[in-house]
Amino acid sequence: MRKTWITVIALLLIVSTALVGCSQRSGGNDGGNVANDSGSAGNDADGNAPKTDDSAEPVKSDGGEKIRLTVYSTIGELKNQDMMKSIAADFTKENPNIQVEFQFPGAEYENILKVKMAANDLPDVFDTHGWAVIRYGKYLADLKDEPWAGNLTDTIKPVVTDKDGKLEALVLSEAKDGISYNADLLEKYGIAPPTRFAELMDAADKLKTESNGDVTPFFMSGIDNGMIGGFLDLYATSQYISPSTNDSASLLDGSFDWKKWTPLAQKLLDMQKKGYINKDVLTAKYTDMPQRFAQGKIAFVFGAPSFADEVYKVNKDIKIGIMPLTTMVDGDSQTFSGGERYTMGAWKDGKHLEESKKLIQFFAKPENMSKIANATKLPPGLKDIPSQHEFTTYYEQFKDVRVFPYFDRVYLPNGMWDVMCKTGTALVAGDVTPAQFADKMKQEYDRLRNQ
Repeated sequence: MRKTWITVIALLLIVSTALVGCSQRSGGNDGGNVANDSGSAGNDADGNAPKTDDSAEPVKSDGGEKIRLTVYSTIGELKNQDMMKSIAADFTKENPNIQVEFQFPGAEYENILKVKMAANDLPDVFDTHGWAVIRYGKYLADLKDEPWAGNLTDTIKPVVTDKDGKLEALVLSEAKDGISYNADLLEKYGIAPPTRFAELMDAADKLKTESNGDVTPFFMSGIDNGMIGGFLDLYATSQYISPSTNDSASLLDGSFDWKKWTPLAQKLLDMQKKGYINKDVLTAKYTDMPQRFAQGKIAFVFGAPSFADEVYKVNKDIKIGIMPLTTMVDGDSQTFSGGERYTMGAWKDGKHLEESKKLIQFFAKPENMSKIANATKLPPGLKDIPSQHEFTTYYEQFKDVRVFPYFDRVYLPNGMWDVMCKTGTALVAGDVTPAQFADKMKQEYDRLRNQ
């Protein structure tokens, strides 16, 4: 009996050791997002990239040691992740001594990067997602002498260049957020794309009335409350940074009168009360929107048409249009909100900085920038990059429209985006009034500024 128990214990130890070994391997490079992997290998069932060791140490290969570059990106669509890895695979064919490993952390991107900044242990190359100068500037190498630097577009160059002329990142795609719309619906009801906010509300009323309620003018989600916060953020620029009002100085120095927020909040509440926003706004999800849009039940969506591919899965013949934001203030002209969408910056303290710059230079090639533009359906950050997709003509039509940085990124302290989204949702839920919303913005603005 004693020998039997010893045998059992020994077997358990062997099995335990084997399981530990499997557990350790599961997070390693066996399933990582290496550039020459095919498809989306390494992503879990939810499309999330595995955690890997991104220390950028050389890795062994049949040909000897390779330099490993880690690249972090905010790109979420699997097909676009694969597109980025395919470009990196072409790079490794020309540079067989360099291995490129992509990570796409999704919703955890910002939190992961904040931890890495605190430890001064960042990826070799990473996406600055709108914060190249303000948040990441001191961690990034200066790229102003790179051969592509002089070709940055006139609208994006100031966004990624600091006051001393340091260039923080290559902008792969520019963000130009305005209003996406169902062009078929507007044509059916004889509505020209509005240019003024009052015209937009008139169009909403016509759609709701003449469709007998079958068409909801605007879609928002209280579950994915960034749609509500996004409306407020987009229109705050027109409301407060217009030359007619121009509260930019007071927003920056902390003296802004937050009672001025009340009219903007009231406009959102009015849209809901008049039935211009989907009735299930508090329970609807962002993922509910593409199907309704494809079925002609939604006319307008605030922001870029990043949902287009999901719409085409339901209705491949639908025509989606984009336009600048309508003006909120009389005498003003239309605007886009935006700046950096997808970028590549190089960690200045990385062990392989020259190789990182070489990789970024490869992505800046016109043929690669065209590939990125056609895949993301966004305007490229470099001049004279040919692209051909369904939104190309719109971007060309509106190429001279002013592009302002996202309101919260310039004028609100870190943490206010969440306040704006949650309190905006409370507003449409009837839990706060527009005046109480303004009070909440002031309270949190003061608190976060003083942290």
